Amino acid sequence: MTTLERTRRDAQRKTRRRRPLVRALLVVLAALFVFLLGIAFARTLDDRPHTSGDETIVRTLTPVTQSAPGRTVTVTVTASGP
Repeated sequence: MTTLERTRRDAQRKTRRRRPLVRALLVVLAALFVFLLGIAFARTLDDRPHTSGDETIVRTLTPVTQSAPGRTVTVTVTASGP
């Protein structure tokens, strides 16, 4: 076995050892990202305005002056039974 073959083999072993560490780090970072995204979503829901369903509006109306009617009409309605 030559020195070049040993160097390649050692490099492959180091790469194999690092892959689980890199994968574990990526999983932890992804979990942290999802956790922070959940917190941001919850804060967004808490910041929205709360509606109670009932709303009371108070207005002041100013009266309008009325004049006397020009003529008065009386209407009589008679209904007969069936």
